[in-house]
Amino acid sequence: MSGFWQAWKHRKQTLRDQAWHQRSKKSMDKVPDIPVSPELEANVTTIQRLLGSSDDLLSRHFVIGPKENGQKAVLVYFDTLVDKKVIDQFILEYLASPLDDRERPAIHTLESVRGMQKLVEYLLAGMSILLIEGKTEAIVCGTFHYAKRSIEEPQSEALIRGSREGFNESLSDGISLIRKRLKDPALRVRLIQVGERTKTPVNILFIEDLAPEDVVREITNRIKGIQIDGILESGYIEQMIQDNTWSPFPQIQATERPDKVVAHLLEGKVAILTEGTPFALIAPAIFTQFYQSAEDYYERFLISSMIRLIRTISLLVALLLPSLYIAFSSFHPEMIPSRLVIAMSAGRSTVPFPSVVEAFLMEITMEILREASIRLPGPIGPTIGIVGALVVGQAAVQAGLVSPIMVIIVALTTIGSFATPSYSAAIAIRMLRFPLMILAGAFGLYGIMLFLIIISIHLSALKSFGIPYMTPISPVYLKSMRDFIFRAPFFWMKERPEMFNPPDPSRQNWGGDK
Repeated sequence: MSGFWQAWKHRKQTLRDQAWHQRSKKSMDKVPDIPVSPELEANVTTIQRLLGSSDDLLSRHFVIGPKENGQKAVLVYFDTLVDKKVIDQFILEYLASPLDDRERPAIHTLESVRGMQKLVEYLLAGMSILLIEGKTEAIVCGTFHYAKRSIEEPQSEALIRGSREGFNESLSDGISLIRKRLKDPALRVRLIQVGERTKTPVNILFIEDLAPEDVVREITNRIKGIQIDGILESGYIEQMIQDNTWSPFPQIQATERPDKVVAHLLEGKVAILTEGTPFALIAPAIFTQFYQSAEDYYERFLISSMIRLIRTISLLVALLLPSLYIAFSSFHPEMIPSRLVIAMSAGRSTVPFPSVVEAFLMEITMEILREASIRLPGPIGPTIGIVGALVVGQAAVQAGLVSPIMVIIVALTTIGSFATPSYSAAIAIRMLRFPLMILAGAFGLYGIMLFLIIISIHLSALKSFGIPYMTPISPVYLKSMRDFIFRAPFFWMKERPEMFNPPDPSRQNWGGDK
């Protein structure tokens, strides 16, 4: 039966690939690879026919050299994709001036092309095409200019101590920020275009003598195997190359911080940068790195260890606190101190719902308030979140719909989830909280333990590009435990994390323990 299932899946994938290649072929047939004509107007007409009647597609006719005996030429480009100053000063003005008066051109010429298919690709990439009367090849000029956001502080990963530079939507700026910090000749950048229609540039970065070849090859093959019309954000790539689609836990880390990317590259991992998004992807990823911050390594190890311990406690509070309240109040009141039981009973005396319904109402209300505060404009969002929570909580208690202790529990749970540095990891905990509350309402502590066992089994079986997700716990790597919940001093962490199998395991080459 298993063999039949595998054969059926393979046949289905083969048919899907064949359909995709047929579609890709039809898409490419829209731009036939006809040769460049020696007649200017014929070339302009062909380009306009292939690209349609777009108002931003310009063709500027001029004469190279003296007007009396000069050569006719035309410069074709998309007005919305080029630097007009470069075109006016360094192409048209240069070519129209007498030969003796010309200075060295300041424009970068990429190559000459003879086919319309390649010519159209360059035009759509923001290049200018120079066509000359009588010539059967076109000259490609590097004049592209895209509007982009300046380098700013990352909004989703703010730190007290550390770099204030974050990625923007420009791929070249992102590579520049990484190379500024990592002046290593072994740093490699691989360019892949993804998306049949958008042809989005995607860069794969790794340090050649640190990243395992099989991991780099696997990531590259998965990105090359993406079959989709367009890539608009790195989240598309993350979803299409992750190992387990149905897992709530993120298997690839997204970050806006170039210093974090460099730190992971130095551990033997791979970074993925996508044009049009400020979020870089880091793979492989393990569970613990989503609960660590770049600031952990900028502060002294005692402070960092204490902060990590606080994050671990916050994780447990965000996941378990509502479920424990439901289990204790509904099934195990004998485990609660007598004075606390009396206080809880007094608070719940007017509540018409069971504790599980009460918890669900408050948790869903908090999730709605949190989502609303994110979508509102910056100055209004936090205010609405705080005021809304206070007003709704106070009104619900006064109306007798929820107990005061339930409001405290939901508030602590929400604050605990905010302590997680990674947004995607925090969402996973928020998702798991609801089925955990249902099991707690149905079976008490037994339901909580059953759910935790299932999650533990799932996490132990989960992998990210061949790396076990729960390392260094399962399997156990004792040396990597030095950078786990507690962070050891740097002179104790002389080797790179062994679970990533870096070809060069040594991180510090100086000797002597301190």
